[in-house]
Amino acid sequence: MSNTIAISPTFSPGMSEEEMAALAFLAGYKGDTRKMYIADLRIFFEWCYLNGLKPLDAQRVQIEFFARHLEEDRGNGVAAVRRRLGTLKGFFKIAEADERINRTPMTFVRLPKVIWDENAAMGLDRQELGLLIRVARGKSPTDGALIILMGMLGLRVSEATNVQIEDFSGSKDGHRVLRILGKGGKPSTIPLPVPVLRALEECAGERTEGQLLFTDLGTKMDRRSAYRRVKSLGKRAGLPAELHPHTLRHAAVTGVLDAGATLRDAQIFARHADVRMTVRYDRNRGNLDRHAAHALSAWLAGAAA
Repeated sequence: MSNTIAISPTFSPGMSEEEMAALAFLAGYKGDTRKMYIADLRIFFEWCYLNGLKPLDAQRVQIEFFARHLEEDRGNGVAAVRRRLGTLKGFFKIAEADERINRTPMTFVRLPKVIWDENAAMGLDRQELGLLIRVARGKSPTDGALIILMGMLGLRVSEATNVQIEDFSGSKDGHRVLRILGKGGKPSTIPLPVPVLRALEECAGERTEGQLLFTDLGTKMDRRSAYRRVKSLGKRAGLPAELHPHTLRHAAVTGVLDAGATLRDAQIFARHADVRMTVRYDRNRGNLDRHAAHALSAWLAGAAA
């Protein structure tokens, strides 16, 4: 696949039919999502070319062989295989809509089932998250702001590192707010509790515009530098070595539910399109004391007596 796909959605006369189909699929995607889809398509295209197959000519059986290639030759895990096949599903769907192929070969392709490890998804508990925030704020205003953006607002790491000072200078309905572009370029407005606002203002200092978070070298903080910063702070706090930026988002969403927020409010906080994703973060959903059978029994008590 040409590198043109990675840098520009502009049509070029020298493009192959497959490249034009890829650009049509990628249209509208940005940032890390776009990069991920490009990487997935490149792996598929390269496999096709090595096997003497044009990507748009692939049939269901070849897609099944490609899935085995991902598992056995590349050593991809179940989640990675499912995601890459999901990318192909979207790619061929657009190709079919654009009449580049007669019918998508993905209709009956068997996607591997991902078993969600609920215990691994719980993140930090209240005491651990509080400790990490204290350690981060004690080290520097930048460290404090980084951890608070992810651990108290539930921002993804790329969202946190892209925050500009102007993004939290406005108000709405009497609240100071942070305005961000989230996953898929979706705009979000998030109210800032006083402790969060103070941490962001302390990090900004006298500056009134521009990038909020910088590295110790004065360069713009990105995903990699944020990852290293989180690992270092976690080590200082004596937290597990597996700590990484998304652990903080997990902790924030789980903490919202632990604090008593409704599932709907937690979904809005997490900015999940599907409430089933939010349910995964509810560490108390197996608690029989809050089972709905108790509420129904109390509601029927008078009528059924």
